[in-house]
Amino acid sequence: MSSHSLLLDALLLFLIILGRYLLTAGGSWWLLRVWGRHRTPEPTPAQRRRCDEGIRHDIRLSVYSAAVFAVGAGLVLWLQAHGLTRLYTRPDAYGWWYIAVSYLAVLVLQDAVFYATHRLFHHPRLYHWCHHGHHRSHHPTPWTSFAFDPPEAVVQALFLVLVVALLPLHLITLVAVLSTMTVWAIVNHVDLDHLPRRFPHHLFGRWLIGPAHHCLHHRRPGVHFGLYFTFWDWIGGTEDRSYAASVGAPAAESGPG
Repeated sequence: MSSHSLLLDALLLFLIILGRYLLTAGGSWWLLRVWGRHRTPEPTPAQRRRCDEGIRHDIRLSVYSAAVFAVGAGLVLWLQAHGLTRLYTRPDAYGWWYIAVSYLAVLVLQDAVFYATHRLFHHPRLYHWCHHGHHRSHHPTPWTSFAFDPPEAVVQALFLVLVVALLPLHLITLVAVLSTMTVWAIVNHVDLDHLPRRFPHHLFGRWLIGPAHHCLHHRRPGVHFGLYFTFWDWIGGTEDRSYAASVGAPAAESGPG
């Protein structure tokens, strides 16, 4: 496969990734606006202006992220064409059980890498260059889900490239991981004010990260650095012990540690 086709692949993947973002984030934002229009007060002109400015900023960052991930995905296709990945298509190659186990293993590994790099990007010497843009809004929206600063997007894209190069993964597993990333990012960036009161925070609170957990990170950037699971935060001492109380959950649901 030539470098020319790599560029064409990256361009096509960029359009697909950006389109997916606009569809999923935009659709989620529209649903939340329709869902919550009778339960949230009408924003003031100043609040609406700040929200619109934040969304435009998030979309700009997301376009850059889409470009970075498109190059990463194009590189995966190039590596696959040259036999340099561990991707496979026959389910019986490692057994059906391995598809499920490898899916969970990639999520745990990704969460560990995300926690470590996310916490690193909050270091004062790196924060402005690597993560400040994602925190421009203290009240995230689904549009924030893909709004990574370019250096952070590069790190996340490289993780996926390395995973397919080092670990045997069925294509179904890879698609499942990418889909989980998308859904989880959108759900976790729904501000609590836009959620219905009956939203089941307790289902997320003990082991899994949900909106109540991650929204505190946007309001208090020194806590809650995980992606999927809460245990990296309580192992690393960055768990906010009061977050469950902030959404009215029982204290026992706040975390395992």
